[in-house]
Amino acid sequence: MTTSTIQAMYFSPTGTTRHVVCGLATALADKMGGSTEVGQMDFTLPVARKEAVSFGSQDLVVFGVPVYAGRVPNVLLTYLDTIKGRGARAVPVVLFGNRDYDDALVELADILESKGFYIVAGGAFVGEHSFSKTLGKGRPDGKDNDLVADFADKIATKLSGTAPASSVPLKGHRPYRPYYKPRSPDGVPVDIRKVVPKTSADCTDCKLCVTVCPMGSIDTEDVSKVNGICIKCGACVKACPVQAKYYDDENYLRHKHELEVGFADRKEPEFFV
Repeated sequence: MTTSTIQAMYFSPTGTTRHVVCGLATALADKMGGSTEVGQMDFTLPVARKEAVSFGSQDLVVFGVPVYAGRVPNVLLTYLDTIKGRGARAVPVVLFGNRDYDDALVELADILESKGFYIVAGGAFVGEHSFSKTLGKGRPDGKDNDLVADFADKIATKLSGTAPASSVPLKGHRPYRPYYKPRSPDGVPVDIRKVVPKTSADCTDCKLCVTVCPMGSIDTEDVSKVNGICIKCGACVKACPVQAKYYDDENYLRHKHELEVGFADRKEPEFFV
């Protein structure tokens, strides 16, 4: 089947998902040769999620989201339900913060398949954790980039017809397991969904946090106020040029520490073709 366009489509508050998805799309175009074009569709910010998107049978879509609590971010489900695949081929990609991707990859593949996409491959890659500047620090890195190129080579081979077409046995569970939850020292699940970032006196009111918030929740006039949902994506904390954004919730900080200690060993990407 002819591929006229490879689309890199992603939700990427801190840029790690974008890095892998765009790198994979570009590598695929290089390996497939010809006149294949590469496009980008970034639906990180709220305005982009207001546009209807559809594809066709000559499109190959590299579709990426970060892993939140072991699953596809539930704040995206309404938007994902509006996308139309119409026979396009898709490569679901999830980015996890060096803990695990649990059932996020199979969930994303199932969503895309239900919207009319044909799944040809899938991958889970590692990026710096949204809660931390040390867990998965600097990733995706050079070794990850090499694996992206290897993944692209295997996909291109499959699509060229030199490898037999087959279903893709993605790693994960169906039914999906419950969302991963932090726990108290006594082992009781704790809820950090309503935790929001604080703003220190170092803030220069540059408004950068307003522009990067994927939920549009930071008040334009008073950036210390969060008017809507906070998904703990880390965008405002990591983008702040004076490090004025931070979290001080006890349960959040304990969970962050547990992740940094318990999952410090390097995890490697996994992909399936």
